Amino acid sequence: MHEQEQLAIRPATPSDAGIIAEHRAAMFRDMGQLPSDADYARLREASEAWLTGLFISDQYIGWLVEDDLRIVAGGGILIREQLPVPGCCKIGPCAHIMNVYTSPAYRRRGLARRLLILMLQWCVMQKMNQVTLTASNDGRSLYESLGFQPTSDMRLVLVGDTDRTQPIGVE
Repeated sequence: MHEQEQLAIRPATPSDAGIIAEHRAAMFRDMGQLPSDADYARLREASEAWLTGLFISDQYIGWLVEDDLRIVAGGGILIREQLPVPGCCKIGPCAHIMNVYTSPAYRRRGLARRLLILMLQWCVMQKMNQVTLTASNDGRSLYESLGFQPTSDMRLVLVGDTDRTQPIGVE
């Protein structure tokens, strides 16, 4: 038996919101998007409150990988309503895979792939119309190997840790 097969995957519960929030903040820190410990703590705290609410409203489902009761990896799905888009005009539930994270000592062992396959199987069983995710540079090849294709999403932050005070177009 391979080592990865010995690691148990279990469903996440609302009581796991704290560890999932830690993984979420660590993921952004590892990508270089959290320059300070204060930024990490702020994101972790906000994420825990947000995830707790999503668990309670049945809008988030997640899975965690354990090694002797220590959580070493995880991933989840934000369930939302599908709006009609090219290639999928059906209205109904869709899934956004998020919070895919593996602790550094456990990387390159196939854990993220196992989690993603489990999540995609769940999506098929739940008849999700579409599955999306936001890929980091490190995760892109894994996602592409599972059939995900890049899209043209863009982002403009209007209200963040430093709120926009100037009208758009006036800088």
